[in-house]
Amino acid sequence: MKYNSVFDIIGPVMVGPSSSHTAGAARIGLTARNLFGKQPTWAKIYLYGSFAKTYQGHGTDFALAGGLLGFETDDTRMSKALEIAKENNLEITFTEDSAKTEHPNTVRLLIGDDQEQLEIVGISIGGGKVEITELNGFELRLSGNHPAILIMHNDRFGAIASVTKILAKHEINIGHMEVNRKDVGKEALMVIEVDQNIEDKILHELKDADHIIQITKIVS
Repeated sequence: MKYNSVFDIIGPVMVGPSSSHTAGAARIGLTARNLFGKQPTWAKIYLYGSFAKTYQGHGTDFALAGGLLGFETDDTRMSKALEIAKENNLEITFTEDSAKTEHPNTVRLLIGDDQEQLEIVGISIGGGKVEITELNGFELRLSGNHPAILIMHNDRFGAIASVTKILAKHEINIGHMEVNRKDVGKEALMVIEVDQNIEDKILHELKDADHIIQITKIVS
């Protein structure tokens, strides 16, 4: 394994006890909240593998709740997140799922409110690092560690080019990009991680591009 810095080895500044089970879980919860765009009023959380076996002892439960509340990994309120969630009318249920997964630290979050809902699958890969591997049925790879835009669009010729042309015009460098679709000619999801946060005026321009349905921004 290649490390880019000493912080990749010792992990993030965090409330313990575990970088993978606590800090990683908090980042998955926070990414889910950011993708949803607001604090949900309910969350159904399904835990797999090591997460399912040790989530209470290693603080995975309160870490996921803290992330959904918007807490960063070093927030001193993290250990009280389950109680704070109740105070903020965020109802959370945990289910230990025995289904096999590719990674032992896997969690599926279904979150929502009275108007909409969102489903993601996340894995904690160690050292506080995470990947989001599924969003509303679309497979993807999203680290949550970089600014990103998620673009739902019609699977049509020119949709990708219309987005990359706008980013190039504003000198936005793409660090990682992937596109996934459920079927030919239907809706598709474009995931673009970039080197800097994207201004709202650029987002508005992207929303007006060809075949774009919806855009979600993740701020680093």
